[in-house]
Amino acid sequence: MTLDWSVVWEHRWALAAGAAMTIQLTVLTMLLAVPGGILLAAMRLSSLRLLRWPATAFVEFFRCTPLVLQVYWAFYVLPSEFDVRLSGFATGLLALALNVSAFNSETFRAGIASIRRGQSDAALAMGMSSFQAFRIVILPQAVKRVLPVLATTWVALFKDTSLVSVIAVSDLAYTAMQLRSRTFRILEMLTAMALIYWAMGYPQAKLTDWIHRRMAGKE
Repeated sequence: MTLDWSVVWEHRWALAAGAAMTIQLTVLTMLLAVPGGILLAAMRLSSLRLLRWPATAFVEFFRCTPLVLQVYWAFYVLPSEFDVRLSGFATGLLALALNVSAFNSETFRAGIASIRRGQSDAALAMGMSSFQAFRIVILPQAVKRVLPVLATTWVALFKDTSLVSVIAVSDLAYTAMQLRSRTFRILEMLTAMALIYWAMGYPQAKLTDWIHRRMAGKE
């Protein structure tokens, strides 16, 4: 077996562009999925069935079906059945944001439910509306309590973005696989892809560990 690692250096800028796309997808997905998760959590905790039931159906669908299927569904079904045409990047971002919003909603719902009822009662007694009590008293505490879980979700999302490569979004996984096909250097390219993912993911994993040690389980 003859190895040629120079091929990795030769295509370093293409790999760097793929890595940048992976980071962009992760950041944009979480920017959409955090407010989306908060909204779904509030709907699921609502006493109104008109809000609670659709939110529950949405969350359970996206939690219980494979992410790759959701990506394919958005990419193929939306244009063919609903005449909604999005770019590959927008389609991948949409699928990722909806999926992560569903999981974030359960994280936020658990955090909100962990706040003692007496705190919201005290806020109401001080003259706050129910919405003000939720926004000012409940939500900030819930966010702090669920931050360790959100950090773990971030690390998982960073790797899951590779699934959008199935619809030709030029993230790191897609770029590396294309280079593998063109150069016929399978081991070198796949090893380079793994090392780049590790180099970007390891610091995030260590930061997540630190957040868990500092904040998990604290009031």
